[in-house]
Amino acid sequence: MLEYVGDPLQIRGAEQYTLQNGRGGGMRFLYIRNGLGLEIWVSLDRAGDILRVSFKGDNMGYFSACGYVSPQYYDNIGTGFLKSFTAGFFTTCGLTAVGSPCEDMGESLPLHGNISNTPSSLNAVIEDENGLTVMLTVNDSVIFGRKLTLKRKYFFSYSENSIALEDTVINEGETETPYMILYHCNMGYPLLNKGSIVKIPNNGVTPRNTHAAEGIEKALIMDKPQPDYEECCYYYDTKENGGISGAGIYNAEIGKGVVLKYKKEQLPCLTEWKMIGKRDYVLGLEPGNCTPDGRDVMRKNGTLRFLNGGESAVTAVKFSFITDKEAFEGEF
Repeated sequence: MLEYVGDPLQIRGAEQYTLQNGRGGGMRFLYIRNGLGLEIWVSLDRAGDILRVSFKGDNMGYFSACGYVSPQYYDNIGTGFLKSFTAGFFTTCGLTAVGSPCEDMGESLPLHGNISNTPSSLNAVIEDENGLTVMLTVNDSVIFGRKLTLKRKYFFSYSENSIALEDTVINEGETETPYMILYHCNMGYPLLNKGSIVKIPNNGVTPRNTHAAEGIEKALIMDKPQPDYEECCYYYDTKENGGISGAGIYNAEIGKGVVLKYKKEQLPCLTEWKMIGKRDYVLGLEPGNCTPDGRDVMRKNGTLRFLNGGESAVTAVKFSFITDKEAFEGEF
């Protein structure tokens, strides 16, 4: 390729930039192109989460009405998280709290934890003919409290339209610490639309509440934006193929889809967040080591995970972007 271009950035690579205005002013981004039609915006000041993805000109994720919001505006009381929930292609929830705000062991815990509003340090961007490797660190430590470090590694392929994410959470303190993590992956228009195909191979599904139960027969059926729509959440016991679980969405009208694959051993819970309201139009496919019911609930039902002092845990998710419907179906 080099003989055809002056600088490889003509085709692919990574560039850093900073927003200059509004509530997102000062936010750092890593903008990545793989030369095959995939464009990715990594939000360095929001834990290195992926805020936007464009695939061959079409948007894949959901960009909420909040817009860009710097972590300096984060409200960590109750549901204050929603004031800065840009959502994006995915938001990391955790690392010691996920889901509903609650009181647990004398600690007030906000909606979805604080990690997604914590800036990362960019450690390395390594490029070779195969793709780009990006390594980041997020410090989630408190004096007299938890001492957690998130080591995040991405691989952006130059030979296929995929993103491989691997996270290592390390308890660098001396005491046992709750460990909760959920990848709040948010599919948006035009990928999400009436008639979009949603696949979640499963052994069973549990509605979060009575309202969700009323719509369980249509849990995977997508419609156009509905007035006054109330969110529905469903918890799936996903099937495994060689230890790997998956979920995905495909829109035949635009000829594009996204597939998530991960080890069920690492992320045993898959939550579907169906929110097809006007402007709040999003489908969440959310693998995690917990459900979003809150830490107090996870503790009571005996499913809360912990990391001992010096212990670490690895989670990984691969996102594949697909144009062929048969190839999409073949993933399941």
